[in-house]
Amino acid sequence: MTAAHSAAPTTADQPEPLWSPGPDRIEGARITRFQAWAAERFGAPAATPGDPAASYAALHRWSVGELGTFWQAVTEWFDVRFTTPYETVLADPAMPGARWFPGATLNYAEHALRAGEDPARADTPALLYVDESHEPVPVTWAELRRRVGSLAAELRRLGVRPGDRVSGYLPNIPQAAVALLATAAVGGVWTSCAPDFGARSVLDRFQQVEPVVLFTVDGYRYGGKEHDRTDTVAELRRELPSLRAVVHIPLLGTPAPEGALEWDVLTAADGKQAELVFEPVPFDHPLWVLYSSGTTGLPKAIVQSQGGILVEHLKQLGLHCDLGPEDRFFWYTSTGWMMWNFLVSGLLTGTTVVLYDGSPGHPGTDAQWRVAERTGATFYGTSAAYVMACRKADVHPGRDLDLSRVRCVATTGSPLPPDGFRWIHDEVAQDMWIASVSGGTDVCSCFAGAVPTLPVHIGELQAPGLGTDLQSWDPHGRPLVDEVGELVVTRPMPSMPIRFWNDPGGSRYRDSYFEMFPGVWRHGDWTTLTSRGTVVIHGRSDSTLNRQGVRMGSADIYEVVERLPEVRESLVIGAEQPDGGYWMPLFVHLAQGARLDDALRDRIKRAIREQLSPRHVPDEIIEVEGVPHTLTGKRLEVPVKRLLQGAELDKAVNPGSVDDVALLRFYERLARERRTS
Repeated sequence: MTAAHSAAPTTADQPEPLWSPGPDRIEGARITRFQAWAAERFGAPAATPGDPAASYAALHRWSVGELGTFWQAVTEWFDVRFTTPYETVLADPAMPGARWFPGATLNYAEHALRAGEDPARADTPALLYVDESHEPVPVTWAELRRRVGSLAAELRRLGVRPGDRVSGYLPNIPQAAVALLATAAVGGVWTSCAPDFGARSVLDRFQQVEPVVLFTVDGYRYGGKEHDRTDTVAELRRELPSLRAVVHIPLLGTPAPEGALEWDVLTAADGKQAELVFEPVPFDHPLWVLYSSGTTGLPKAIVQSQGGILVEHLKQLGLHCDLGPEDRFFWYTSTGWMMWNFLVSGLLTGTTVVLYDGSPGHPGTDAQWRVAERTGATFYGTSAAYVMACRKADVHPGRDLDLSRVRCVATTGSPLPPDGFRWIHDEVAQDMWIASVSGGTDVCSCFAGAVPTLPVHIGELQAPGLGTDLQSWDPHGRPLVDEVGELVVTRPMPSMPIRFWNDPGGSRYRDSYFEMFPGVWRHGDWTTLTSRGTVVIHGRSDSTLNRQGVRMGSADIYEVVERLPEVRESLVIGAEQPDGGYWMPLFVHLAQGARLDDALRDRIKRAIREQLSPRHVPDEIIEVEGVPHTLTGKRLEVPVKRLLQGAELDKAVNPGSVDDVALLRFYERLARERRTS
């Protein structure tokens, strides 16, 4: 979920925030009540009257300074149900390998479904499913519990035991959430890919974990069209010899292929037959496997635990996102992105989760805003790219739609430029909490972002998360304030991976996060922690531009360049040359009808020079047919850099992880031409 956020200029005097929460919102926030309770029960610092920034800063210092006490407080505040009690909270704080809540057993699915135990809530929506018709279809808490109970019983009959992997090749539909929860209920390990992934991309992921059950659809609908996936499913069945069962979900109405089980049959049980049984598993028992983008090799198979995800998501969703039973939680995502797992975890707080399966811009660019309106979403998350597309398309959600229930718009996944903050403020609502968040698939959560009691400053994340000892370090491991450094986390988080799948000895895990600073998580982002307590993420540190020893974030350049109406998207690369030189080209994908002539080149360079610095001005500006991305929408900066430095395409990138491999051929040819010229 790593999001790169462009920095707004800061000055010694306090800049005016774009938005500040009113006294009623601060008083009513769950994090306010949690602080008062934790002060009385656990000795946390009490809030400072009239100074929410000082209150949060003190709470955060306590949360990382008294890590064990803080996480004990989280489990008690949210009434985590331990089937067997824990011996201590944090037995070993060393990273990697921190040991949380040893001795404890519990079940994630039990907590995700417990709101439905309340008879008053049984017939209220747990899920709201929306497709491109934008007609919400509710799944009540009672019905969700019944379906999960029925499917869990069938999984047990199929021989699925704790630790067995269960996979889903599914879009963002209720069946995917049911399958995840049923898998967790029996102690299985869930893993999923979206059906827009091709067979090779799916096999690169699923073959690593050897699933015993595969849930599939016959196809999906996107952009007003049906996309058949029967051939892909047949290939998956052939290439996954570990499968004992395949479950067919007829989204397009086709019959189950030979040998497949039918979804409706597996979820038909009622009454005693569908009674929920939750397998108590150890706190560090695997819950799911997520995957890195896999741009330069096989994707990393990242394993997170039932207990670690449970407590981290309760903290993040219940305190930072301020979600509760009265809320409706909508985040535009697919099952191939960690945000889908994060979205389903909204159930932990008793909130209604909105599942949208469709194009973000069909039938019009404002499609997501219309979903938020139709579902009564109170917390709406999206990508920064979508916000900027709405701005360029002259969309006016606040004027044209009733978004009065939305109290927070959150963004992640790619840079949200300052203009994106201003657009949400001006075009959605001026009294709008804008939660720009940054984290990662690696922890399936946020390092920094939403705090309901703090002001929002343009281009900045509100604060580091509770229990997250986020710091900015120089290359020698010295902390920095108001300076760009490596984003590190110096104390463990419960949702850090327990391991990578098929990583004997843990060498790949250690190399991924702990090689630069042993014992300290280095995430691979450039960040600034400001003296005001806010956070700025400047982009990936392994693709950061470095001219004459000065480090620059690519996100800052994208923010300036993509403000120009002629530029649809851009990609900037800094490539060290064999002769010791440094080449920094800017690639631009132009809007329809625009032409890259000398006048436009000059305007781009002038904008960069005036708004950033002469150092940020590229050596060349080159037009491209499109900017390549990972399947989860991240620009392929590092693979393109490798291509420009002479790497062969199959060595620079895993083609199965790319949205359009043909776009990469351009950079390969360009590198070849430069070598021979």
